[in-house]
Order: sequence, then structure tokens, then C-alpha cells
Amino acid sequence: MNEQFAVPKVQARRSILLCAMLGLAACVSGPPIVIASSVGCAGLLPVEWRAGVAGAALPDGLTVGDWIVFGDAQTGKLDEANGRTRDAIGIVERCEARDGAAVRRARRGWLRRLVG
Repeated sequence: MNEQFAVPKVQARRSILLCAMLGLAACVSGPPIVIASSVGCAGLLPVEWRAGVAGAALPDGLTVGDWIVFGDAQTGKLDEANGRTRDAIGIVERCEARDGAAVRRARRGWLRRLVG
């Protein structure tokens, strides 16, 4: 080996480390890439909810008792529909909170992204 071009091991290790640090710094200092979630908020709602809640069947009989049963059944259907509304609002609120937290995590400083 030609002694004239020999590089000491310590100096070679430092130069390799320096090059690696420069490459990592270029990756870390780049802008964060923020993309929308693969599952949108509407995708979290059950598919069967798209059909809505069917009303109670009208009574065949003409007695007051038949109409009382119908009114009770219709009230139950209204409770079911209102429950879906509350549930849907809750799902969308949690979805928006999840997406907001993901964006906040992506926008944190380069040092926090590097350290965790």
C-alpha cells in the first residue's frame, strides 16, 4: 500500500460519521408529509345506517288498542333513529379528533420527530 495516500482509521471513521449525519439531517429537516386518513369519517359509520330507520307498520285493526300498539312501536323507531344520530355525531367527533391529533404530531419540530 502506498504510504503517501494512507488515511488513519480514526480520521476515516469520523469522515464516514460526518457524511452519515449530513444525510440524516437532510432527511429530518424536510417538511412533514401529511396525508388524509385512508378511512374517512363517513367510512366509520355502519353501512346499514344508510337505509335509515323504517317506520312502524300501520295497524290493520280499527280499535284503540291497535293504534296504541302502533304509537308505541313508532316511538321505539324514533328512539332508534335518534340513537343513531347521537352515535353518528360521536363517531364523527372522534374521527375529527383523531385526524387533528395526527396532523399535530406530523407538524411537531424536527428535534421532537427525531427523538420521539
